[in-house]
Amino acid sequence: MATPINTPFPTRYIAFALCVVGLVASLATVLLWPWLWGGWVGVGAFAVLSGTGVHDLRQTRHAILRNYPVIGHLRFLLEYIRPEMRQYFIESDAEAAPFSRAQRSLVYQRAKGEPDNRPFGTQLDVTIAGYEWINHSMVPTKLANHDFRIVIGADCAQPYDASVFNISAMSFGALSANAILALNKGAKAGNFAHDTGEGSISQHHRVHGGDLIWEIGSGYFGCRNDDGSFSEERFIANARDPQVKMIEVKLSQGAKPGHGGVLPGPKVTAEISAARGVPIGVDCISPSSHRAFSTPVEMMNFVARLRELSGGKPTGFKFCLGHPWEWFAIVKAMQQTGITPDFIVVDGAEGGTGAAPVEFSDHVGAPLQEGLLLVHNTLIGVGLRSRIKIGCAGKVITAFDLARMMALGADWCNAGRGFMMALGCIQAQTCHTGNCPTGVTTQDPLRQQALVVPTKADRVQNFHRSTLHALQELVQAAGLDHPQQITAHHIVRRISDTEVRLLSNLVMQVQPGALLGPLDAQHNVFRTYWPLANAASFQPLLPALQADAQKQREAADVQARTQTQAEGQATQEVALSA
Repeated sequence: MATPINTPFPTRYIAFALCVVGLVASLATVLLWPWLWGGWVGVGAFAVLSGTGVHDLRQTRHAILRNYPVIGHLRFLLEYIRPEMRQYFIESDAEAAPFSRAQRSLVYQRAKGEPDNRPFGTQLDVTIAGYEWINHSMVPTKLANHDFRIVIGADCAQPYDASVFNISAMSFGALSANAILALNKGAKAGNFAHDTGEGSISQHHRVHGGDLIWEIGSGYFGCRNDDGSFSEERFIANARDPQVKMIEVKLSQGAKPGHGGVLPGPKVTAEISAARGVPIGVDCISPSSHRAFSTPVEMMNFVARLRELSGGKPTGFKFCLGHPWEWFAIVKAMQQTGITPDFIVVDGAEGGTGAAPVEFSDHVGAPLQEGLLLVHNTLIGVGLRSRIKIGCAGKVITAFDLARMMALGADWCNAGRGFMMALGCIQAQTCHTGNCPTGVTTQDPLRQQALVVPTKADRVQNFHRSTLHALQELVQAAGLDHPQQITAHHIVRRISDTEVRLLSNLVMQVQPGALLGPLDAQHNVFRTYWPLANAASFQPLLPALQADAQKQREAADVQARTQTQAEGQATQEVALSA
C-alpha cells in the first residue's frame, strides 16, 4: 500500500527526532546526576547531531539532506569511500579501470624485485574474442642480455642510442619533486631516457644526470620570451646541455588532444617559475596550438631549426592522431621540403598521465593502435620509414604490450603510468587534486616526504629491467634476435569461438612506395584523405573535399535507386504470383 503523502510526521525525520530526544534525555541526566560524565558526553554528541539536523533542514544545496536530515550524510560518506571499497573488495583482478589489479600487481612485483611468476595457469579466457598471443618457435634463440637499444637520428651530429622502453612525458608540477628525482635517478641507473614533459627541465631533472628527452609544447616553457613566443637563445642554453639527448615538439597528447591548459597562478611556485620561465604567481598558459609555425611546411622548417640550434641532436615531434588529412599534410611537407624529423612519437587516446575533461579523455583522439598503424604505414607508403624512428605511448606496461606495439610498427615504447606505479602510485585517481596519497602527483611538501627517492629510484630501475628481461624471453621464444624483428605475422588474435587470425591479416599493411602512385588499390583512409592534404596548410583542400562529398552523395543515390528498383521488382513478382 502506498505511503500517505501528507503525514503529520514523515518517517524520514526519525533519525533527526531521535537525536533531539537523545539531547533532551542527556540534558535531563546531567541536571539530575551532574557527576555522571556519560551524560555530558551525550549532551555534546547529541547537540552536534541535532545542530547538524537543523542545518540540514535550512540549507539549500543538497535536497537529500533537506529530506533526510542527519541520516542523509551516510549517503555522502558511502559515496566518498566507494572508489576504495570497489578497488579493494569488489573489482575483479582482470577488471581494468583503467588498469586492472593484475596489471598493477605485476608492476609492483617487478618494481620491488619480487617473483612475478604465476602458478596454476593463465587467468585469462583464451576462448574469448580479442585474446592474443605470440607464436613461439621450435628453435628459440639465446640472447646475451635484455638491454635492447636502437639508434635515433643516425644522420645527426649527435645520434642517440636509446633503450626500447623509456619514461613517458610527465612534467614537474604535475609530478612532485621527489617523483622527478626518483624517476631520473632510476633512468640514470638503468641507462634509459626520461621525457621531461612540456613543463621543461627543472632543477630536479638535473640532480642525478639521467638522459633527458626535452619536450617543447605550445607554451615554449624553458625557451620562451616574456610574451610567450619562442626564444632561440633560451632554447640553445637548455638544448646544448649534454644531459639532453633529444628534442621533442609536442603537438598534442593522448589525454586531451586539441586542448590547451592553464596552471593557476597560486600553483606557479618559484621552482616551477625557474623551470618554465614564467612569472611567479601568474597563470601559466599552454595554448592549444603553436605560435612558431602555422603550416606543415613551417613546422618542418621549425624542426630543422631546432635540430641545428641544439647542435645536431635528434629532433622530432609527438602527437595524437586526429584528422588524417593533417597528418598526411605533414608527410607531404616532408616530401616537399626534404626535411624529415628523426623520430615521431604516437600518443594513444588511452594515455592519461594528465588530468583532462571527461569528454576529451573518453571521446577525442585516435587510440594508439589506429594512430600507430596509420603513421607507420604512411611512412612506408612514401618511402620515408627508414629515415624516421617511431615511438609510442598508451597503456604500455608489460613485455607483451611492448612486443605488440613493435609488431604494429613502433621502434620503442614509452610508459607513464607504469613508472608512476613503480614509484608507488595506487591508482587513487586524485592526481588533479593535489592530495595524492603516495606523494607522486602533489606539490604538498609533507605528502612528498612519503616518497623516499633512493628506494623508489631502485624500484624504477627494477621495473624497467624486469620488463625488458621478460621481453628478452618473449623474443627468444619467438626465435628472434631483437624486438624490432617482431611483426604482425607473429601475433595471433582470436576473432570468434572457432576462428583465429594473424594480426597481419587484420590490420592495414601498405607496401613500400605504394602512396607515390595511384591510390585505387589502397586502404580507404588513403583514398579518402590523401587527396585532401596540402603541405601548405593544415586545412583540407575544399575542392577535393567537395568532390569526395559529391561522390558519396552520388553513390548513395545509386544505392537508393537500386534498392527502390529491387523492392519494386519484388512487389511485382508477389503480385504476379498471387
